[in-house]
Amino acid sequence: MRLTRQRLNRTLLLRQHLLERVAMSPEEMVRHLVGLQAQENLPPYLSLAARLTGLDPHNVSALLEQRRLVRLLTMRGTIHLLTPDDAAELRPWVAPRIEQEIRVSQSIGDAREIARPEAEAALREVLADGPLPQKDIGLRLAERFSYPATQLGQLARSIAPLAQLPPRGCWKSSGGVVYDYVDRWTGVPMAEPDVPALVRRYLRAFGPATAADVTAWSAVTRLGPVLKGMDDLVQHEDEDGRVLYDVDGAPIADEDAPAPVRLLGTYDNVWLSHAARDRVTDAEARRSWMGTNGGIGNTVFAGGWLAGIWRVEDDRVRIDRLHRDLTKREQAELDEEIARTEALLAS
Repeated sequence: MRLTRQRLNRTLLLRQHLLERVAMSPEEMVRHLVGLQAQENLPPYLSLAARLTGLDPHNVSALLEQRRLVRLLTMRGTIHLLTPDDAAELRPWVAPRIEQEIRVSQSIGDAREIARPEAEAALREVLADGPLPQKDIGLRLAERFSYPATQLGQLARSIAPLAQLPPRGCWKSSGGVVYDYVDRWTGVPMAEPDVPALVRRYLRAFGPATAADVTAWSAVTRLGPVLKGMDDLVQHEDEDGRVLYDVDGAPIADEDAPAPVRLLGTYDNVWLSHAARDRVTDAEARRSWMGTNGGIGNTVFAGGWLAGIWRVEDDRVRIDRLHRDLTKREQAELDEEIARTEALLAS
């Protein structure tokens, strides 16, 4: 089947549950999306609120405290909110990408020169009695190695699967970053990744897609042979004739399916998970969002496409800019989304 860009847009939004909210639990949604980008605290809550018919943010905090959700460095070398099972499988899968980050990270600096077995053994000793703040991890490693404690703390979070523990990531909670081994924290042992199964899950949430798209989402390379070797996948084409792989029977949306206004965070996975980034935006709109060091604000989607930038100010939604005039229907939808989001922020 040849799929237009418009139809790919609507299909992505359908599979992301952004065409219509659904009555799922936060755990179910996090699993369906194979994690939520969570470098900052607020965006995962915005992602869930945009997709679920109801969200109590304090319930998400409770899931973190109950160890049913966990924050861990995984896809693209960034923090994601994950189920424990996914954390155990995804971290080993994306390890090569994290190794690349270790080699170039200025925050790790010369501490990367420490022999890996020696660094890992020292870290196990430091964390032998339980979780510690990142600052303390760095200071204790500095007693063993002649490098700055800040560099050693950054090295530790990269060479080992260290989860960020509550209250980090909890709703309206503050506190420094405290780390523990994710498998010790959750009780779920690290697992050998089932790459075809992970690819199928990606396609159910983000497909149809190319191998380059899966790499854009995960930062794992050399996936072309994996997709080509999965004989249970079906193939579509985009307007340029590129092959798009998909799970057999996965829904394809109609081009004219209504796409209501949604308010998302700065780095929602919906537009970080394809190589061209054109499933939900055009180049001009994306440039307006980009700053010197990344995105400059939360995102407004209207009619299925990136339409503006917004921010939080005193628990209120402030629209900084819109790239086009909204229709009367879209303005009404935006007003409704603002009200929903402000109710969330006031929780």
